[in-house]
Amino acid sequence: MLQISGLTWTVTIGFIVLLLAVDLVLATVRPHRVGFREASLWSIFYVLVAIGFGIWFWSAHGGGFGAEYFAGYVVEKSLSVDNLFVFVLIMTTFAVPEEHQHKVLTFGIVLALLMRAVFIAVGAALLALFSFMFLLFGLLLIYTAVQLFRHRDQDPDIEDNVVVKTARRLLPITDEYVGGKILTRVDGRRVATPLFIVLVAIGGVDLLFALDSIPAVFGVTEEPYIVFTANAFALLGLRALFFLVKGLLDRLVYLSTGLSLILAFIGVKLILHWAHVAVDERVPEVPTALSLGVIVVVLAVVTVASLVKTRRDPTAKAHAGSLRANRTEDRDPER
Repeated sequence: MLQISGLTWTVTIGFIVLLLAVDLVLATVRPHRVGFREASLWSIFYVLVAIGFGIWFWSAHGGGFGAEYFAGYVVEKSLSVDNLFVFVLIMTTFAVPEEHQHKVLTFGIVLALLMRAVFIAVGAALLALFSFMFLLFGLLLIYTAVQLFRHRDQDPDIEDNVVVKTARRLLPITDEYVGGKILTRVDGRRVATPLFIVLVAIGGVDLLFALDSIPAVFGVTEEPYIVFTANAFALLGLRALFFLVKGLLDRLVYLSTGLSLILAFIGVKLILHWAHVAVDERVPEVPTALSLGVIVVVLAVVTVASLVKTRRDPTAKAHAGSLRANRTEDRDPER
């Protein structure tokens, strides 16, 4: 059992909040178009921070927990790439000016961290109380994997999102972006700008991704501290990664297929763990080292296969994948 002191929790959360605050201040005080060089430097910085934390954690708490952290980080990092697909869709759908995309992404990451913190706390409590939650989490991941594979060549319909539709129906919204403002006044009345709807859309998407990613990382480790830090350090680099690879995302044509395989694998791992604990100790479990190896191999094969595919067929385009059929695409007579 991993023993984490209150001081360690406080320092860890404080460090993560500090990194978020720096990102938010830069986005608010100096809105600008993030170039390739800047995105590369920030991406390298966040990866080094995550690795540095992992090395400290490994030396402080042993190789077993250290391996769980790195496996959880790789899982969350791979799933976060799918977030990037949807972020690109949202930015395109709502025509977000480039100088405000930094702010939108930073707010989106803050929302994601807050929601995942809640899900982690609830998930950890449920797993501690009820062993059959491993079975339910496993079944949820397998269902998600099947749905993602079925709709791997589609993109989620952002405008059809219930949260976005509700916000549009209930709130007065300006037609144009008003600088970087989320709310503004028109004829003495406070109204929302399209930037507010963009944040609502990202928040709704973050909620859906949290429902998948939290059970997935609990399939690698049962320790709430590892789950939280793996999520936090994977998400912290998401903003820089967006600007770094958004041009490359269209080429990852098999990413959704690879992610569905990873989710299915972790789902089976959770079910085997439940059976080992609750049914018969002779039921085999999947060790963390094997999990990490499978995940890395799947991601490597998916990346190479995608690049080969797009080189041979330049018209091939990647999709984020969807958990349900896209109504807009279903209505499109050309499909």
